Amino acid sequence: MPTRYKNTALIILAAGHGTRMKSALPKVLHPIAHLPMVGHVLRTGAALGPERTGLVTGAQAPQVAAKARDLAPASLGPLHLFVQDPPRGTGDAVRCAAALLEGFTGAVFVLYADTPLLTATVLEQMREKLSHGNGIVVLGFRPEDPGAYGRLVMDSAGGLDRIVEAGDASPDELRVACCNSGVMVFDADVLRKYLPQLQSDNAKGEFYLTDLVGLATEDGVMCAVVEADEEQVLGVNSRVELAQAEKIYQGRLREQAMLAGVSMYDPESVYFSWDTRLEKDVTLEPNIYFGPNVVVEEGAHIKAMCHIEGAHIGKEATVGPFARLRPQASIGASAKIGNFVEIKKADLGVGAKVSHLSYIGDAEIGAEANIGAGTITCNYDGFDKYQTKIGEGAFVGSNSALVAPVSIGAGSYVGSGSVVVKDVSTGALVIARGAQVEKPGWAVRFRAAKKARQKNKS
Repeated sequence: MPTRYKNTALIILAAGHGTRMKSALPKVLHPIAHLPMVGHVLRTGAALGPERTGLVTGAQAPQVAAKARDLAPASLGPLHLFVQDPPRGTGDAVRCAAALLEGFTGAVFVLYADTPLLTATVLEQMREKLSHGNGIVVLGFRPEDPGAYGRLVMDSAGGLDRIVEAGDASPDELRVACCNSGVMVFDADVLRKYLPQLQSDNAKGEFYLTDLVGLATEDGVMCAVVEADEEQVLGVNSRVELAQAEKIYQGRLREQAMLAGVSMYDPESVYFSWDTRLEKDVTLEPNIYFGPNVVVEEGAHIKAMCHIEGAHIGKEATVGPFARLRPQASIGASAKIGNFVEIKKADLGVGAKVSHLSYIGDAEIGAEANIGAGTITCNYDGFDKYQTKIGEGAFVGSNSALVAPVSIGAGSYVGSGSVVVKDVSTGALVIARGAQVEKPGWAVRFRAAKKARQKNKS
């Protein structure tokens, strides 16, 4: 055996039907932190630097293969696809990917697309264990309730002797605390030798990958175990387990953020996407939701009750409370987005302010511009979207409607309550509202007439 494996291959199993999810969406496409479970496994596998990667899917869910190709990190290299039809167990699924290993020498991992919390660190430990003369390394764990998990039975030397399914285990074997997660790494030559020897003479008539351990040890091949905590090997088979995995993963993201210099008033109330990027000295108040593709630069402060997705928030900017940033919102350094403001596909310059009760969509807002309360950009005519441009240092008064396409010149003023339909020149004042009309005594007469009518009715 080599002292260290330089080459690595991955076989990711994703052929399960996932009937307990009660969903039209294939199980492994259900997301955790906005990334489908299979995407998490692909990212973890990519950290191992594999030379070859195969994905085994079922005939009932062709969309899994297409989505996996979209999600596969570029560093993973080509993703080779295989179909298991009909499903006949994990051993048969690996057989379906046998072509991936032609001429390959090295470590072969078998991973599961519904086990999204596994880390590259523990996989590295397994690969290192394999290099110590073992032909197979199994990932074990010690659950609070071993229940129906297969038991990892060790030999007198501390090596793995066999894997016993709970239903076939003796009372002594059932007392074994270390259980099988299903994740394994093989020496490629060992896998090639024993995989064809698998038999389906069991109650389910399936080919079990776990039987390879017994076949190998009978021939004197050394097998070993690496242990992980129970959270890492959580398999998701139901919506309940999906929620459990989400909670665990969110906890990881929060811890990573705080260790990197982010302050959170109430960490458990902040929801992250898998790709949220937060720089140091960012402050997050309670109840903030991050959708995909958000970047928050150093020193920004996001106040409570904000919903943010697809947005870039600049250095020292302030957002919220109760703000919504939609995709392609770009908030410049030291800019301010206040309460009940919605920004969509708009660029706000350095120091710009949209402090309250406004909608800004399809717009460019210059540096130090001030947008008054209740201002909206009217960007949609029922068919097409149009852009609003507001120059540097411009001031837009409260309750203004800017009907796109329209440009407000740098340093100009828009009077409160204006409906602006034409471009405004630099440094100008525009007032676009109806003339105020006053009718003396009208209110007195109106109330008197109403009271008289009520009296006659009674």
